[in-house]
Amino acid sequence: MTALRILLVDDQPLVRMGFRMLLDAEPDLEVVGEAGDGEKAIAMVAALAPDVVLMDVRMPVVDGIAATSAIVAADPGARVLVVTTFDLDESAFAALRAGASGFLLKDARPEELVAGIRSVAAGDAVVAPRVTRALLDAVGSHLPDPRADVVPHPGLALLTPRELDVATLVAQGLTNGEIAESLALSEATVKGHMGRLLDKLDLRDRVQLVIWAYGAGLVD
Repeated sequence: MTALRILLVDDQPLVRMGFRMLLDAEPDLEVVGEAGDGEKAIAMVAALAPDVVLMDVRMPVVDGIAATSAIVAADPGARVLVVTTFDLDESAFAALRAGASGFLLKDARPEELVAGIRSVAAGDAVVAPRVTRALLDAVGSHLPDPRADVVPHPGLALLTPRELDVATLVAQGLTNGEIAESLALSEATVKGHMGRLLDKLDLRDRVQLVIWAYGAGLVD
């Protein structure tokens, strides 16, 4: 089995050390480099082509938002997982809008971090439920109020009733497994619906689907 290659980006050496010890203990994960600021991270991504970048937000020289934006602009397929101390950090939400594939908190359990890295590497997106709710609050003020819009969102007509169900539950912060249980479907079926949702709506990942669902009035 080929190990997933991880780049650690955090300005605190002790934090990087802790992440490295945790990740190197997993047989399918390998830390291939460390960067203490966003400028070094951009250069190291270009040189090392890691599978996942574990990115802090608040750093000197170049912060995590600008670094994420530059990394994704250079390679739209790059996978960046933002890890921060602050669940209501507007900067972290900006990183998601810049193209990060997920958002976890530094107080997440070790197994959540490991699972998040694997999910992001597989092309999924990771946003903890309480962060999803905070994300909706953060972006909501910048979106039109769907209750005030008498014209249905055009994207709604593209979706089947089951796809609408899945999109709504994703926006409420449920994982694929939880959605499968709620709708009495297999997890593979839910993943299939997710893929079709992203294709139909021309969205990059789960994070963008959450924002779309809010704007379309599926959640408020």
